[in-house]
Amino acid sequence: MFDPEDLEAIREGKARWDAEQVDPVLERFGEREETFTTDTGGQTVDRLYTPDDIADLDYEADLGFPGEAPYTRGVYSTGYRGRLWTMRQYAGFSTPEDTNERFHYLLDEGQTGLSMAFDLPTQMGYDSDAAMAAGEVGKAGVAIDSLSDMETVFEGIPLDEVSTSMTINAPASVLLAMYIAVGDRQGVDRADLRGTIQNDILKEYIARNTYIYPPAPSMRIITDIFEFCAAEVPKFNTISISGYHIREAGATAAQELAFTLGNGLEYVETAIDAGLDVDEFAPQLSFFFNGHNNIFEEVAKFRAARRMWHDLMDERFDAEDPKSKQLKFHTQTAGSMLTAQQIENNVVRVAYQALAAVLGGTQSLHTNGKDEALALPTEQSVRTALRTQQILAHESGAADTVDPLAGSYYVESLTDEVEADAYDILEEVDARGGMRDAVEQQWVQRQIQDTAFDRQREIEDRERIIVGVNEFTVDEDPEMDVQEVTEEDQRRQIRRLESVREDRDEEAVTATLEALREAARGDENLLPFIIEAVKASATVGEICNVLREEFGEYTPGGAV
Repeated sequence: MFDPEDLEAIREGKARWDAEQVDPVLERFGEREETFTTDTGGQTVDRLYTPDDIADLDYEADLGFPGEAPYTRGVYSTGYRGRLWTMRQYAGFSTPEDTNERFHYLLDEGQTGLSMAFDLPTQMGYDSDAAMAAGEVGKAGVAIDSLSDMETVFEGIPLDEVSTSMTINAPASVLLAMYIAVGDRQGVDRADLRGTIQNDILKEYIARNTYIYPPAPSMRIITDIFEFCAAEVPKFNTISISGYHIREAGATAAQELAFTLGNGLEYVETAIDAGLDVDEFAPQLSFFFNGHNNIFEEVAKFRAARRMWHDLMDERFDAEDPKSKQLKFHTQTAGSMLTAQQIENNVVRVAYQALAAVLGGTQSLHTNGKDEALALPTEQSVRTALRTQQILAHESGAADTVDPLAGSYYVESLTDEVEADAYDILEEVDARGGMRDAVEQQWVQRQIQDTAFDRQREIEDRERIIVGVNEFTVDEDPEMDVQEVTEEDQRRQIRRLESVREDRDEEAVTATLEALREAARGDENLLPFIIEAVKASATVGEICNVLREEFGEYTPGGAV
């Protein structure tokens, strides 16, 4: 992109500037730190960037235009000028009635898509009255036991007019089946259902631990979802390959990128091995990234992710459909960066993290409530979080041009560095046999744990400043209201479950569960059988227990 003679002149000019301008200032005043690095310490940040730092950049091959390969500058030609990102506030708590009320509140406040949180029993495939669910019903999200619960959550919300994201993994097939069944009962054509299920089991073994079945049957269920949705629910994203939780566990930006794309490659390979054509299911893949504190590192990560996914899908799988090579992603601001101390500071953190996501071209965004380090967000804090997105969209100017930081010597150089570091990690993953083998060897987990340990040490040694935590502290914070789920809320959900069991046709439930069992023993697609079971009012726990009995349960240290 640059003339060699011009670059040489720039190098000479920079050497003169260092000698005449910088060195005297350094000798007299020094700098704040000996070495500056990006937020997670992955890359050294130089004092100044010039065209010499991106001398090898090939505009057409490395950047291109928005909507064109390699998609570094975005997967849509007009960016946010045509349509803003989907504003999703992660919501779900207590009972289905409470969650329905929160969903309506958010939609009335201008949210443009729903994002559904499930409680831990639901995430683990247990009903609310199970012994394992005691004390956890409705606390980390909404309790969903039966189709009746899902219908209540979406009462008054037409599924052909809203896009819904569901953060669910091991029982993803069951919750997707319920969503489809609600749409059927609303009279919505399945082809008009829009949304995303997380459905990313590999990162559960790595970072989050809400798994149920061993990896082989888990991957079978995921592939069944790919196949079923490609045929019947084509607008639904069948997986949200999540780096978010990997980053929350302590990974660097480059590790988040490498391990997330590595998981994506594993899913694609598994689906192809199962006989699916890459261009039939790959356009429905989506990704989920963390929006961390360092604005420029995050923008570089998002841009590198798009370019890498394009190249990997092209080179490894010969994907022909351009949509198979377009990385589309949702971003959530960093929960691990929220502090219980001086929680008002979290509003500022979230705003900067959201800005990074928008400058990086996210398709969907959730902004955390300031109080989420303490409890589920209150209506007031979730409204402030939503207003943060709306101010960003309508007042900041950040959405008015596509890829506004392109051409920055620093951002382009950092994009290349993050990409190179991620490729180095992927090479190591490949050398270990791919992500499943690397996880089985505990190698991935160790890399993240080592990074998390180093970061915590830096905080404790005050090498890394966290405002309000290890610097700029106050003696005490004012008290504030927090969202609570009471024991009566939990009892109310259990009574609701008991009522469903009393009213249903037990013979129909038994028949659908036995049909599912037979399908699990064979090689038929499981989704049609699960849909019939939920329509008969079989519960999440009953369906998952059938699959537990047939597939077994995963225990750490078992084969991955």
